[in-house]
Amino acid sequence: MASSIKSTALEPTRFEMEHATPFERVKRFAPVYGLVILAVLLGVLFSILLPETFPTMINLRSIIGDKAIIAILSLAVMIPMVTGKIDLTVGYGIVLWHILAISLQTKYGFPWPLAVLTVLTLGGLVGFLNGVLVEIAQIDAFIATLGTGTVLYAIAMWHTQGHQVIGVAPDGFYAIAGSFFLDLPITGYYVLALTLALWVILEYLPIGRYLYTIGANPKAAALNGIPVRRYTIIAFVSSGALTAFAGVLLASRLRIGQASVGLEYLLPALVGAFLGSTTIKPGRVNVWGTIVGVAILAIGISGIQQFGASFFVEPLFNGATLLVAIGIAGYAQRRRGVGALRAPASLAQANGNSNKPAATPKGE
Repeated sequence: MASSIKSTALEPTRFEMEHATPFERVKRFAPVYGLVILAVLLGVLFSILLPETFPTMINLRSIIGDKAIIAILSLAVMIPMVTGKIDLTVGYGIVLWHILAISLQTKYGFPWPLAVLTVLTLGGLVGFLNGVLVEIAQIDAFIATLGTGTVLYAIAMWHTQGHQVIGVAPDGFYAIAGSFFLDLPITGYYVLALTLALWVILEYLPIGRYLYTIGANPKAAALNGIPVRRYTIIAFVSSGALTAFAGVLLASRLRIGQASVGLEYLLPALVGAFLGSTTIKPGRVNVWGTIVGVAILAIGISGIQQFGASFFVEPLFNGATLLVAIGIAGYAQRRRGVGALRAPASLAQANGNSNKPAATPKGE
């Protein structure tokens, strides 16, 4: 079965940097932090053009509050992408999970901590189902998660019968997404905590190396004793639980549940994850790159909207950015493939030259 996403690191190798000129080193590192620089430049540009509205604490709170859920969903998408798979249920699951987070309390009398725990558990179970469909049933990840997501959306429509789920939940539940700390929305700190945790797991723990190895070459990973099925299923379970957590935050923020809300998060979440694979570690999905990708979307859309852009500009911006991100990622992978082929040849040539006897001057 072909993987939906390839995870191949494209950061400069030690061999490339040792044999590169200063200009080539700058050229190789430019793509690594290009989007970070772009995010900063966009922030500076909009601050200059919109000095009264953009560089304000109110706008910062608005950006964090609006995009925190997208950032969490992008991280949820990113985890299966590390293993070379894609999870489309994030856009459909958040619809059902935010509805259940409200209805379990208002219709069925669940205490809010139990309602939250139930939603998170169900999200993890759906992720487990996705993992089984992909790894055990050998269904392509795109098809499997699209099917699962559509079923979740249908259940949400059936549960609500097309109506809003309205009721009064405890203040503790509303405080999950409505609180502030140091004058910033609490949701921003959730994103920071999840980002740090995933960064440590993926970059410094064995499980992270296993996931990246599976994404790069699942057959090689299996031959090296890595249980591919187990870790791929774990990746989907983690994605499902994060999606459910995003649904809880959405419910806490909106205070109502409705099936028409949630699907609009799918495209930005995919854009953030794909765009993240083009920066920090180009060609390899990574945590900080994903956050930078979401920041690009947040800054760009906020600035454009403050210029009075029409309602269709946001989905247009998201779609165009997704196409650009996929194009850049594909180009980077091809460049990496060429570089990987050239490196051994260059190394062999260098070794061959070093083994040749020194030329003897004529007459000696």
